[in-house]
Amino acid sequence: MKVSVSFLKYQNSKAETIQKISQTSADYIHVDIMDGLFVSQKNDDLDEFINLLKDCNKPLDIHLMVLNPLVYINKLKVLNPMFITIQAEILNPLVYIKQIKKANIKVGLAINPNTDISLLDNYLKYIDLVLIMSVNPGLGGQKFIEEVIPKIKKLKSKNVLISIDGGINDETIKLVKEDVDICVSGSYICLSDNFEKQINKLRL
Repeated sequence: MKVSVSFLKYQNSKAETIQKISQTSADYIHVDIMDGLFVSQKNDDLDEFINLLKDCNKPLDIHLMVLNPLVYINKLKVLNPMFITIQAEILNPLVYIKQIKKANIKVGLAINPNTDISLLDNYLKYIDLVLIMSVNPGLGGQKFIEEVIPKIKKLKSKNVLISIDGGINDETIKLVKEDVDICVSGSYICLSDNFEKQINKLRL
């Protein structure tokens, strides 16, 4: 299981937090971007993200919690991310899936806790990763929603990477670590005094 670290919550500054993640054994940096429409929170200053991440030494795992991903994809592709993940609940996901593929970037589809897994059926053959949200998207530091675990079990037979995001710590990871390829953890790592120690606890 690989670890992707989200810096949605941080202690001092985004720049310092990204630098600290870069110095760990984390496999990816998870980048949460929100438009204030798909979720009520907004943090979509793309120039700021590009400036913060352009010299990053870790592969980027970008999650777009936005209604219209097109402008985001076109601008963020300069970062050469490993993944760009969009929400399955938006209109016409296939349009954006093709746009991401065209940029030679791996595609993820995120699915919210209350969304039925069947929504993914028409898209699985086009994507590389499914991001199971185990909290309602938008805010860091929420409690893990155990009801999403059956979704992971259903996806196990599909030819797709499975990632889990939300409320991941050294206890909740035990519920899913045998079945997921990537775990996304934010507050548990970035609000701690020792990022590497927390990452290692997730891998134990």
